Amino acid sequence: MVNCVFINLRCRPGSTYRVADALALKELHSELYSTSGEWDLLMKVYIPEGQDVGRFINENFLDIEEIERSLTTLTFKAF
Repeated sequence: MVNCVFINLRCRPGSTYRVADALALKELHSELYSTSGEWDLLMKVYIPEGQDVGRFINENFLDIEEIERSLTTLTFKAF
């Protein structure tokens, strides 16, 4: 069983493509989109069972200096 989470990322102005490239090199996400509005990127990630979600995100994604802020949405199997 894995946990599916969506992570919105706000990047420093002018750095969105560099952040997207750095994320792509990590090869840890399922999908990555550029978005409009308050957030610059939206990433879908499957976190292995037993992993702490916050620690996984902090250690694997938020080490990219040009990320200013993140918002994580947890998902739950409802159906």
